[in-house]
Amino acid sequence: MATMETSASSASNHEALANSRRTRNSWLLSLPAVLLLLIGASGPLLVLLVCSFLEPGDYGGVIWKPGIEAWFKTIFSDGIGGDAIQLADAHLLIFWRSVKVSLLTVLVTFALGFPTAYFIATRPRPQRTVWLFLITIPFWSSLLIRTIAILEMIRGEGVINTLAIWIGFIDQPMQMLHTEGAVLLGMAYVYLPLMVLPLHASIERFDFRLLEAGYDLYANRWQVFRRIVLPLAGPGIVAGSILVFVSSLGAYVTPRVLGGDESAMIASLIGYQFSQAENWPLGAALAILLLAAVAIVLVIFIRTLCAERADDR
Repeated sequence: MATMETSASSASNHEALANSRRTRNSWLLSLPAVLLLLIGASGPLLVLLVCSFLEPGDYGGVIWKPGIEAWFKTIFSDGIGGDAIQLADAHLLIFWRSVKVSLLTVLVTFALGFPTAYFIATRPRPQRTVWLFLITIPFWSSLLIRTIAILEMIRGEGVINTLAIWIGFIDQPMQMLHTEGAVLLGMAYVYLPLMVLPLHASIERFDFRLLEAGYDLYANRWQVFRRIVLPLAGPGIVAGSILVFVSSLGAYVTPRVLGGDESAMIASLIGYQFSQAENWPLGAALAILLLAAVAIVLVIFIRTLCAERADDR
């Protein structure tokens, strides 16, 4: 009996030692990736944070003199030393425009992406593969090329205006370029696959017998959609919305090409501060604020998913 207990104890010790070695080896194997993330991701963010608390140089760069002028100017126009504290209306307008266009992009991509994802998910598997292949094709080309394609369609002498004049709908070209509508159109086109793919992943796992049960209980199509389809597609809706919103909020190329200075967004303002304005601390402070906004959205996203999984259990 004592021999059996000793053997069991020895086996348990060997197993604990093996687990300890596996854990240590796992940490050692992941160490290069962790160091790369710390140096490649955290390093530049730390530089931006430090830069935001310094004084701007006369011709770009920074002066190693601590201050919070840049953070003050993100909200107030005259900085700390101004005679009267006034809100930086241009900055607030650009922030509001960025959030508004990003939210509208989420709504447009959802309105277009949900029927598309539902259609693909209900096709036979061979057709499903073909449709998903077609959805992902735009990702194979440069973002700039896709944006210029939209530019060629909506400019004054573009396809839409030329066709509308030829049919007789309008007499003169419509001004579509350098408007919020142009930016919204471009970003909805660019980021639509980011909404379709998560939605398809959720809808593909549907038990479609639930829909039949709903109809058997005399529910109409709207009730089935609202009470069965939408809740089941919830994780895909949340994931797609976050991907589109975060990408739209930090977009630079599409708003710059299609919106110009008239419809500038936050990324364009940050780029302007680092280039023409030569105010690196202010650009760094704006970049940190944008990062904080994205982080808040991601936290909400994670908490929502955790709450949904807890409810499912």
